[in-house]
Amino acid sequence: MRTTDFRLFSLIHIAILAAVPLMASSLAAVARADRRYARRINLCLSAILTVNEIIWYSYRYSTEGFRFPEGLPLQLCDAMVWMAVAALLSRAQWVFEPAFLIGIAGAGMALLTPDLWAPLRSYPSIYFFLAHGAIVVSVLYLVWSKARTLQPGCVWRVFATVNLFALFVGTFNAIFHTNYMYLCRKPQGASVLDYFGPWPVYVAVGELLALGLLWVLWLPFSWVRRRRGEAGG
Repeated sequence: MRTTDFRLFSLIHIAILAAVPLMASSLAAVARADRRYARRINLCLSAILTVNEIIWYSYRYSTEGFRFPEGLPLQLCDAMVWMAVAALLSRAQWVFEPAFLIGIAGAGMALLTPDLWAPLRSYPSIYFFLAHGAIVVSVLYLVWSKARTLQPGCVWRVFATVNLFALFVGTFNAIFHTNYMYLCRKPQGASVLDYFGPWPVYVAVGELLALGLLWVLWLPFSWVRRRRGEAGG
């Protein structure tokens, strides 16, 4: 049962959205000023993401019980939590690219149009904003601290990764009649999917939008690379 009092783009919602890039830029500034702090920040952010997930699933299973096949970490943002943790701890390029592109596109969209079912000042809603916000903060911090950047071809690599994950989740949905990643029906609350038409049209439109978002996110990196190439020439 949905009892949320959340209002889209209310004052508190706007404050949460503003806090995410502010936190990322502040941490990045500290890391750039003194690289000795970079590893500590990486460990701290990864610990926040990890502990937040452990507390959430402990809370959820203790209050609702374990009800397979519901309640499994099969949403795209669930995977992105651990991708962000891996990117912070390893800073490997292959894990950073999906963490950044899907993290910004997926978790960022979730922050813009939250699918909340509990009151705003309840733990489930706090968890939602902390989890999604920490993903975005982490990947922005890695870029703004100049620890990582995107490489050519990343859009198609990440797009393929997302579709492989969606294929797995879609198969799970078909077998167990679940709705992970909203592949079978839209969220009950207001979301951007409401503008994309009925099922399965909204899935196809979502695919095109996702690809477009990935390209938009790559463009600043592509522009910087071209500028550096011109300067080097």
